[in-house]
Amino acid sequence: MLAQRIVSVVFGVLLIGTFAACEKKQSEGPAERAGKEVDKAMEQVGQKVEEVGKKMQGAGESAKEAPKK
Repeated sequence: MLAQRIVSVVFGVLLIGTFAACEKKQSEGPAERAGKEVDKAMEQVGQKVEEVGKKMQGAGESAKEAPKK
């Protein structure tokens, strides 16, 4: 009897958790999706800025090593 109650409670909690997880996915609105796209874009911009910075640093080091006239 006690085991059946425990199983019932656990099953109920899992069932409620499943529905709650489904609700969260469905409640994602256009603003949240747009925010995620902005985050992705900013990450890409950050990567490009790092690449440019490394190229500039390499160019600066090359200029130091170049013979002076």
